[in-house]
Parts: sequence; structure tokens; C-alpha cells
Amino acid sequence: MDFQLSEEQRLMIETASRVGAEFGPDYWREQDAKKSFPTEAWAGICESGLGGVSLPEEYGGSGLGMLDMALVVEALSAAGGGATLAQLFMINPIFGGVALAKFGTKAQKDAMLPALIQGKLNFCMALTEPNAGSNSLEIRSFAHADGQGWRLKGQKIWITGVPDAQKMLVVARTTRLEEAGRRTAGISLFLIDVDREGLSHQPIEKVGTNTLASSTVYFDDVRIEPDELIGTLDGGWHQLLDVLNTERIVTTAGLVGAGSLAIRLAVDYAKDRKVFGDKPVAAYQGVQFPLAQAHAELQCARLMNLKAASLCDTGLPYGSEANIAKLIAAQAASHAIERSMQAMGGMGYAKEYHVERLWRDARLFRFAPVSEEMVLNFIAMHDLGMPKSY
Repeated sequence: MDFQLSEEQRLMIETASRVGAEFGPDYWREQDAKKSFPTEAWAGICESGLGGVSLPEEYGGSGLGMLDMALVVEALSAAGGGATLAQLFMINPIFGGVALAKFGTKAQKDAMLPALIQGKLNFCMALTEPNAGSNSLEIRSFAHADGQGWRLKGQKIWITGVPDAQKMLVVARTTRLEEAGRRTAGISLFLIDVDREGLSHQPIEKVGTNTLASSTVYFDDVRIEPDELIGTLDGGWHQLLDVLNTERIVTTAGLVGAGSLAIRLAVDYAKDRKVFGDKPVAAYQGVQFPLAQAHAELQCARLMNLKAASLCDTGLPYGSEANIAKLIAAQAASHAIERSMQAMGGMGYAKEYHVERLWRDARLFRFAPVSEEMVLNFIAMHDLGMPKSY
């Protein structure tokens, strides 16, 4: 195995760190307080060419892979954005970019990929439903045939970035579950306008990740045109998995970056903080050891994530690696941020020192985009050969 980064990758990380620092912790604190989409940050990321790092060159991207995207997201997140910055890559280069680049028609790619890469077109994905949750095969939103197109009815919940998106990747049944024969059959993907008759949404008040809204979405007889189908009619399940597994990689990269940022903030604070004489609290093992442990855990998650990304880029199975990396990264980031807050004492709880925002944001990823329990179910079944337990 070659763990060395190329010169191009090192330069890319330097660029990501520089751009991330331009929109550092103070910027994200302000956006969080206003519950405002980080428009300026995403524009800066795209202007630097980082938003399209893994998307095709013919549309303005860099034509690189998921490994490169993971490196970029990690560096950007560590520079100030934390875990929520990764969601910008989740909604745009993943939900929009992967879906289009892998399964879109030439006309769809021509119409949307250049604008996505330039930061002029935002996306979201409507998958989760109130009565299905993590069991995506139980979704009931249904698009019935209507001439050459479809009419969609249903409801989605916890959909990220809807108010600031122009396009929505909708996952719906086009053959009802009881008629499909197999649970994985009868699911289709559509890429539709958010601003459309019959489509409405309302925000969900939440603890963190306030820079990207979470919404309940309602489809009331929404018209879908024939050219809005992505991929294969009734065959969208396995295409959706390509989107979801790459989402894991991006999420993990953001968590590694968030944990690293928290540790850096804590170390800087502890080096300056003196309580008992002239020795900084950073010199005490009671402060050092928890942060060192958290750092070690983050590095393990990082390496597993980069392995998953490398396997993805070479066309090999990577679902187990992506799930394991996400599981460990969510736990390691939570541990790192919690211990950083503890090292800073009361100031770790103060908004001006930023760790409390990282704490609020990172907590989401213990159960999203997939819960720890569902990851463990996957590992038990697919890696250990154990029977299904749910």
C-alpha cells in the first residue's frame, strides 16, 4: 500500500486549507447564529475549483476521485467549518454530481453539471420518510404514470438544504412495494425543480447544523416530466446506493476535520491557560492524554475512510470500509470535541470559542446519514456472516 500523497494532492490540500481559513470559525459562528446558508463559503470553494474536484473535466470539474474529495473536505472542515461543511459537498457534488455524472443523460449533464461546478445551482435529496426512517426500502412516496411523465404524492422528512436548493433528487416508488416482487425493485430517481406546483416544505427546528435547513417536504400531485428521470425506471435502488456510499465518505471526512479542529482549539487554549503558577494546563497529563487518545482515534477513522475512497476510485467494493469509517469517525469526533470542551473548561461552553458549535453539529452524525446501530447491523451481516437481527 502506498500512503504517500502526490504533489498535486498536497497542493490541493494547501488550497483547501487556505480557502477554509478565509471562512474560518468566526464566519461559521455568525452563519450558525443567523441560521443562514453559507453562500459565500460555497462560492469561494467553487471559485477555487474544489467543488468539482471529482466531477468530469468536460463540464468544468477536475476529473479526480473520491479520495481527492475526501482530502479536500477534511482540510476545509478542519480550517473552520467543522462537520457541517461536509454537507455542502453532500448536497451538491454527491446528491447532484454523482447522480448526474453516473446516471444522467447527456442533456441532463449539459444542463446542470456546469452550473453545479460553478456554484450556481444547489441540490438536495428527498429520501427519508416519517414511517420508514433508516429502512429506505419501505418508502411509500409514489409516482404513478401520467402520459409520458408521472404524478408524485408523498411526504419526506429531515431533508437537508431544501430552501436554498433549486433542484431536488427525489427517491420514490414507481411500482408499489406489494407489486414489485422484490423489495429493491420498483424504486426510481427523479431530479426535479424545488419550485414546483404541489411541492411544499417547512423547516424543522433543531439543535445544530443550523447553516443548512432541515425540512419536511410534501408532494401533492407533483408533475414529473419524462426528461427528469435519472437512471433506470424501477431500477433506482442500486443507483441510489452509489450515491449513499459516497455520501458516507464525505461525511466521515467532515467529522475527521471537525475533530481535528476541536483538538487544535483546545491545545491552543491549554497552552496559554495558566491556573497553578507559570505552568500552562497543557503540561498536565490529565489534559494531554484525553486529547492524544482522541487524536489517535481520528487518525484511525481517517485511514479507513481514505481506504474506502481509494477502493471506490478503483471500482472495487467499498461499502464495508465506508460504513466502518463513518461509525468510528462519528464516535471519535464526538469524543474529540467533548474532551476539547472539557480541556477548555467553562470557555469551551462559550460561543466565542467555537467548540460548542462543533459539539452541536457533530452530534447529528451519530445517527445520520445512517445510525450507528444500522452500521453495526451491516457489519454483523456482511462482514461477520451473522443472521439478520431486525
